[in-house]
Amino acid sequence: MTITEIQRLLDAELLTGGDTDAEILSACGSDMMSDVLAYVKNRAVLLTGLVNPQVIRTAHMMDMVAVVFVRNKKPTADMIALAEQSNMSILSTPKRMYEACGVLYVNGLKGDGELNG
Repeated sequence: MTITEIQRLLDAELLTGGDTDAEILSACGSDMMSDVLAYVKNRAVLLTGLVNPQVIRTAHMMDMVAVVFVRNKKPTADMIALAEQSNMSILSTPKRMYEACGVLYVNGLKGDGELNG
């Protein structure tokens, strides 16, 4: 799945581009960055309602390709600049996290643990 497909499926606004044709292999939905750090990454997208610079830093450290802010949350200009430095796509969707994760799941995007089996 690509970032462009995620944008379409989630009716999301693209706030910073990155590589919108980048292939996303898995997803993680969490507001706890400690859980994201424990998550095994694999060209993933992070879905979160937490809006602070640590989200971008954590996603970058875990080699995530994109961050989707749920519930119409919007990152600050500083967060967008940080994402642009990392060539990371940032999106915002009106959907709640539960629904956004479900939409991506039923359209074929799985969690990292499901990739091998």
